[in-house]
Amino acid sequence: MTDTQKFPPFEWRFLHPRYWGLWLGLGLFKLILCLPYPALVVVGKGLGKLFAKLGFGKRRMRIARRNLELCFPQYSAEQIQTILDKNIESVGMAIIETGMAWFWSDNRILKWSKIEGLEYLKNQPEGAGILFVGVHFLTLEMGARIVGLHHQGVGVYRPNDNPLLDWIQFRGRVRSNKAMLDRKDLRGMIRALKAGETIWYAPDHDYGRKNSVFVPFFAVPEACTTAGTRMLLRSAPNTVVVPFSPIRNDDFSGYTVKISPAVDFSECENELDTATKMNKVVAAEILKSVSQYMWLHRRFKTRPQEADKSLYD
Repeated sequence: MTDTQKFPPFEWRFLHPRYWGLWLGLGLFKLILCLPYPALVVVGKGLGKLFAKLGFGKRRMRIARRNLELCFPQYSAEQIQTILDKNIESVGMAIIETGMAWFWSDNRILKWSKIEGLEYLKNQPEGAGILFVGVHFLTLEMGARIVGLHHQGVGVYRPNDNPLLDWIQFRGRVRSNKAMLDRKDLRGMIRALKAGETIWYAPDHDYGRKNSVFVPFFAVPEACTTAGTRMLLRSAPNTVVVPFSPIRNDDFSGYTVKISPAVDFSECENELDTATKMNKVVAAEILKSVSQYMWLHRRFKTRPQEADKSLYD
């Protein structure tokens, strides 16, 4: 892995006046990140409450409420609201935590974090690739940085349309890890797994009807792509699947990353079996902290039949 791959070079165009506002905002953000962690929690939760009052935020929170109602029909309206209130706070904290993950020193990250189950990463067969399944918790950026200080891997991300933001994002995410791959670069992921690398992988998004199968996500059929997990496991057969969840502790003590034992996918005979099992893995991880999951997206926007009514109307 070359230095250029790990640390993309600075480009002089980033000093163009069009980027001055972004540089100013970044400087102010880094000053805020100097606050003590408990103060940052207060700031982050406040940002979440502000987000929920804005037009865009209100729409997203309606989507989050609907997702919770669909996934947990056994919960009362009061229980849903309690989860939603905490989720709103986590949305704001995600902004602060992204900055913490990208800019905090290693020592500060270590001070406010701990890992449970690191042996499930360390004690895999020599040469085996690891598909490190991290569902879309709002704490995912912190989780990647924390684990990377103990076990480096290769991240998977979506490049940002703004070249300066993409440069900042790339450098921030690769600080404690080996490299980054475009999420569409399946060949790159396969090569890395065959080389015995650990790939950060989040399978829990709806990418549309094309190349998808419908399997239950909690109690609701969901479109799951067949171009991801199944292809990676078939192309790199020595790969093991290890799930994890980064949890923000409620007592202001920081973060606990919970790594689970490897999950056996060897008995999955087709795309449907693989997607069904992966969704069960995802659901089990979400249950570790329902309020910290990213419920803001329309998880069920693609329905089994094109004529089916939207679940969000």
